[in-house]
Amino acid sequence: MYDFEFKRPSTIAEAVAALGAEEAQALGGGQTLIPTLKQRLASPAVLVSLNGIAEIKGVCVDDAGRVCIGGGTVHAVVAREAAKSYPTLAALAGGIGDPAVRNRGTIGGSLANNDPSACYPAAVLGSGAVIVTSNREIKADDYFQGMFTTALEDGEIITEVKFPVPSKANYQKFVQPASRFALVGVFVAQFKDGVRVAVTGASEGGVFRWTAAEKALSANFAASALAGLKAPAEGLIADLHGSAEYRAHLIAVMTARAVAAC
Repeated sequence: MYDFEFKRPSTIAEAVAALGAEEAQALGGGQTLIPTLKQRLASPAVLVSLNGIAEIKGVCVDDAGRVCIGGGTVHAVVAREAAKSYPTLAALAGGIGDPAVRNRGTIGGSLANNDPSACYPAAVLGSGAVIVTSNREIKADDYFQGMFTTALEDGEIITEVKFPVPSKANYQKFVQPASRFALVGVFVAQFKDGVRVAVTGASEGGVFRWTAAEKALSANFAASALAGLKAPAEGLIADLHGSAEYRAHLIAVMTARAVAAC
């Protein structure tokens, strides 16, 4: 580690002001940033903790029936408090990492980092959620812009995520056992106007929608509708855990399992 200034604001306005300092960086649960700091892969001059901001924590349901989760809410709280209003989202949160990670990591931190194998991006994109920041609202389809890349601007904080609740939904994750991240994870959600299928863990570009599966399932929401449908291997991650072709196969398998489990 190295010397840096540490700030712990208690309001969103204070946090935004603190992040206006030169070389300032926000700290959520620290599950990614702290190890990065230890390895000297990041060296902000000012670290701005968001943990003391009560207004960005908690789970509720708004007048439109959307499940609204504060950006500073830890995974364990989402798993517990969204269990009745959005069971699939709660189950996803409850399967992230281990108890230590679930009690420190936040939904806002996960989305801001946008790890290509993280679970929450699949839930957000699959649900067609809206990311609320300190400046604006961003639709899920506009938010994710590639591996570790989002639409967030410098100093912008995720304050809330609004999830429309589908009529049916399920998330299936093929777990990489060492990290507990998704080797491939698929979130399927059925709405009145169609089906959304979001895939995480597989692509070099991060989370994405499998539109061919969406079209097939919108016409017939059954696992059999996916028969013969293959996800393209081009652009998928290939590493010691699996080839691009293997991940392409897993996408189809996990999508069918998600539909069957709805």
